[in-house]
Amino acid sequence: MSKGPGLFVDIGKRAKDLLTKDYTSDQKFTVSTYTGAGVAITSTSLKKGGLSTGDVAALYKYKNTQFDVKTIASFKVPDYNSGKLEVQYFHHHATFTTTIALYKTPVVDATATIGTPSIAFGAEAGYDPTKGNFTKYTAGISVTKPDSCASIILGDKGDSIKASYVHYLDNLKKSAAVGEISRKFSTNENTFTVGGAYAVDHLTLIKAKLNNHGRLGALLQHEVIPKSLLTVSGELDTKSLNKSPRLGLAFALKP
Repeated sequence: MSKGPGLFVDIGKRAKDLLTKDYTSDQKFTVSTYTGAGVAITSTSLKKGGLSTGDVAALYKYKNTQFDVKTIASFKVPDYNSGKLEVQYFHHHATFTTTIALYKTPVVDATATIGTPSIAFGAEAGYDPTKGNFTKYTAGISVTKPDSCASIILGDKGDSIKASYVHYLDNLKKSAAVGEISRKFSTNENTFTVGGAYAVDHLTLIKAKLNNHGRLGALLQHEVIPKSLLTVSGELDTKSLNKSPRLGLAFALKP
């Protein structure tokens, strides 16, 4: 699989992770466990404002190495409409996925990606068979080099475009700088965001981001025990300094 172009969701994922992953303004506690049969179970407790919610998610992956096909089943309790069944097919120059949402009226999503680890072209479409129409269609391209990656994604049924660039500052790819620009054609709205991550040491990571609307975000993440992360993050509207900053705390415990 390492010789192929990757999945469609990988296009632009590195920039997205740098700018959004682990940023939170809530209190979140997550515990993950893994069984010998290949089932991953994740329990999440979230406190947002004055409300507390919790759920349990299960994920099962089965890989047929002969055909290089992976089947993934997942669901979340108490959201019984969250069940999904996904089949992934990997080839040296192409990948395909089909996902069926297990609702009373199931929706089918399909993706296809062609190329190499260096350059990939992909498309995604969602179809609702009960209504007979497409719920979404998206296209993207990514170019990856040892120390950088760039991507362009045309989404929202052609109503938006997003371009991003990531440059890594160390060999382990923990420290990086990122820039992203997006445009919504229907509203003529442009958003430009810059950010980055800096590895203080092998246990501590600092991230920050700022967009042209004045939204400034930052986080500090520390590996308290192996694979278990404590994250403190916050967001400030620099154009309305009279507003209190939004602060968040998250702890993820993994075996």
